[in-house]
Amino acid sequence: MTGQDTAARGWDETRPTARLLLADGTLIEGEGLGAEGVAAGEICFNTAMTGYQEILTDPSYAGQIITFTFPHIGNVGVNDDDVETVNMAASSGVRGAVFAADVTAPSNWRATRDLHEWLKARGIVAITGVDTRALTALVRDKGAQNAVIGYAADGDIEENALRAELEGFAGLEGEDLVPLVAATQRYGWDEAGWTWPGAYGVRPDGAPKRVVAIDYGLKRNILRMLTTAGCEVTVLPPTATAEEVLALSPDGVFLSNGPGDPAATGVYAVPMIQGVLEKKVPTFGICLGHQMLALAVGATTTKMHQGHHGANHPVKDMITGKVEITSMNHGFAVDRTTLPETARETHVSLFDGSNCGIELTDRPAFSVQHHPEASPGPQDSHYLFKRFVDMMDAPKG
Repeated sequence: MTGQDTAARGWDETRPTARLLLADGTLIEGEGLGAEGVAAGEICFNTAMTGYQEILTDPSYAGQIITFTFPHIGNVGVNDDDVETVNMAASSGVRGAVFAADVTAPSNWRATRDLHEWLKARGIVAITGVDTRALTALVRDKGAQNAVIGYAADGDIEENALRAELEGFAGLEGEDLVPLVAATQRYGWDEAGWTWPGAYGVRPDGAPKRVVAIDYGLKRNILRMLTTAGCEVTVLPPTATAEEVLALSPDGVFLSNGPGDPAATGVYAVPMIQGVLEKKVPTFGICLGHQMLALAVGATTTKMHQGHHGANHPVKDMITGKVEITSMNHGFAVDRTTLPETARETHVSLFDGSNCGIELTDRPAFSVQHHPEASPGPQDSHYLFKRFVDMMDAPKG
């Protein structure tokens, strides 16, 4: 829009076009990007230096506004291959995004679209020109809190409207957000991992392991990693019962990542998992799936001060002593003090000592809080998919 146009409409082109209001009263102004409108969510920060598109399409971010600590977001554009959302009919999950620098034109051979238009198409409200280091320090010190982000191209953003939207947001505690992002019907998956120069593979030859994956907000690269490991994957909705899972005669059951309060999702997920465990079917969980497994054996979960969001989190394997650099995205954690004797802690965060993994001693099941599929992130934990296959290969008894 030209200066003449804005003057004719009575708009002040020097006015900020976006505002971010936090529950503690902090008001931040900047320039809008993506979809115009107002959206409330829980503010968090992500410390990854790459993979912004994968982060913005991770269903586990449902109900959240992401602050990116890396200053240059959007410079390589976006493409269809890096979308992590499997259920394309579901909502985008993430409510908003906060950037430091203006988004420049994309410069990457894989780019098919610029970030602004992509955010707009997905209904994600964003703000640029923010001191994200200061905002990150605020969240670190005060903890995750509710926030609201608003963008209007004409700069007409009423603070009272923002406050009303903020007051109407209940927060994440007690909220089951899985239905917003998960599948509603059964489907199969056969695409394997990406290989140079830009093609996705197929399942390796040999007798496949039949795996039933429960979708609490699945990421594409998790499914690709399962396929690459030699699994024939059938995905079921989060409300699937133990009878429906066992009717498929799976060699193993996978419990996926996902958003929201695990205790709320556990109301319907835990009975299914308990039924699968009773039959001693090998089970592997990631992120929310880790928390679901813990709840199924009697443990509890707790809301974290600021959560873990990034691709540079050190985790120690308590069995081998090895330290892995991992990708994480969670705001709740398993309370280790509530784990039963039959659940051994296997992984611990070296940032804050929180639980990051368990294995059951009386049944073939294990889970981790971090994201071993590494999309984005380091590949230190890829071995966990092979561990799952080895567990399915182990003699039954």
